[in-house]
Amino acid sequence: MAAGSCRLLLFLLPWLVTASHSPPGCKIRITSKGLDLVKQEGLRFVEQELQNITVSDLHGKEGQFHYNISQVKVMDLQLAFSDLHFQPQQHLVFNIKNASISLRFRRQLLYWFFYDIGSINASADGVHIHTVLQLAKDEAGRLKISNITCNASIARMHAGFSGTLRKVYEFLSTFIVTGMRFLLSQQICPSLEHASLVLLNSVLDTVPVRNYVDEHIGIDYSLLRDPTVSTDTLDLDFKGMFFPRARENQELENHAVEPVIKETERMVYVAFSEYFFDSAMLAYFQAGVLTIELQGEKVPKDLEVLLRATFFGTIFMLSPAVDAPLQLVLQVSAPPRCIIKPSGTSVSVSAFLNISLVPPGRPAVQLSSMAMETKLSAKVFLQGKALRVQLDLRRFRIYSKQSALESLALFSLQAPLKTLLQLTIMPLINGRHHHCPHTAGLGVKWDSASHHLSLPAERTKKGVQIPLPEGMDFTKEVVTNHAGFLTVGADLHFSKGLREVIEKYRPVPTAPAYPSSQPAEPSMDPHQL
Repeated sequence: MAAGSCRLLLFLLPWLVTASHSPPGCKIRITSKGLDLVKQEGLRFVEQELQNITVSDLHGKEGQFHYNISQVKVMDLQLAFSDLHFQPQQHLVFNIKNASISLRFRRQLLYWFFYDIGSINASADGVHIHTVLQLAKDEAGRLKISNITCNASIARMHAGFSGTLRKVYEFLSTFIVTGMRFLLSQQICPSLEHASLVLLNSVLDTVPVRNYVDEHIGIDYSLLRDPTVSTDTLDLDFKGMFFPRARENQELENHAVEPVIKETERMVYVAFSEYFFDSAMLAYFQAGVLTIELQGEKVPKDLEVLLRATFFGTIFMLSPAVDAPLQLVLQVSAPPRCIIKPSGTSVSVSAFLNISLVPPGRPAVQLSSMAMETKLSAKVFLQGKALRVQLDLRRFRIYSKQSALESLALFSLQAPLKTLLQLTIMPLINGRHHHCPHTAGLGVKWDSASHHLSLPAERTKKGVQIPLPEGMDFTKEVVTNHAGFLTVGADLHFSKGLREVIEKYRPVPTAPAYPSSQPAEPSMDPHQL
């Protein structure tokens, strides 16, 4: 019995391993060079957060000496040394060493019968801040900062005094400086924790996870697992699956080759497997939009003459419908398939072409129904943060679904129909709806508003957004093909600062039910000290 259980376990083990590690359709790697750019923008953000530190008032009594410190304000920061680096397995470490913080605050002093008010300039030197950010996948599949560990210390603090009781202040400065150093160091970590867990996570919320691409399909960019962090890289595995909007809960199993990113020279790498592109074409196919219809004046004149000559016998027998307009309906018959090789990327498409006469007020009369097999070359490139694909016709073949004899008769249509695809349909697929001068002799008219056009041309033109936060774009992209997947190496560029993105999505505070009074100014009455 035990031996049988062991054999069953060994049989199921490969399946269990595969099930626990679903390959990603899209993978992103951020390298140390990319992290250096993030550090520059992050340092500006940290400076802004530390300048907004709120320090509680400090008041006390030592013998006959009463003091009150209020309105503490950070005037300047000098972050001499900072470092942001990866820490396996899921962490980012941010260090600030030997920084200085300049402060100004209001003082009030009562010593026996002497009362003094004024301001004090102080500086905190030898400021050390050590933070560790833990990155994880949340329930929605979004990258989040799930936890932060922070330690802050101030080595020394100096205060400069002025006024009638300057000597008294200097004599008793130990109480004030020690208290201010304690209060300031206690406020640094809470400020950075709020900045990370609230503000920076609001920036990560701008990364598309599951959203609509157009009116037909959507895309699922949810993370499959927690990020993998090495000493030099951060790797993110995204599902990368398109789905038809009519079947949002549809799942497509991924049997494609898993993308492997080995390079570290550029700031960021994005990899796409064949599964990514196949799921997009399957989603459009299931949405029923991979079809195009040309009728009447939309059919190129040269092709119309050739078609009427080819099917002259059939048309002649249809009198009085001889002069009826021609109709060409091209419909993809199966989901197109993407093949990625080191030599290039191609898409195989099978379709039906139905040729009919459409007499006014009468049912259409089918002249021929032929099968088409085409092979398209695909050029994949990034523009900003949008992934775009440019398709070109490479191979084309038509044959009859009825008989080999009819296939032989259709041989004369091979070249004209290929021209039709190249000059009429391919520009539509690639999103070029304008009038093409090269097709003027074929009588082609472009009408992007025509209800006969069902191909997702506008989306082909605009592309699909890559899962990066708002304000971050790609530059200097280079596409490299591999066996079963392709990679795009690029540098990063901040088109918006972190603060700008945070303020854009910051919730608008609601007005209180009752007007709140303004904070009271520090008392000028020494008896209230």
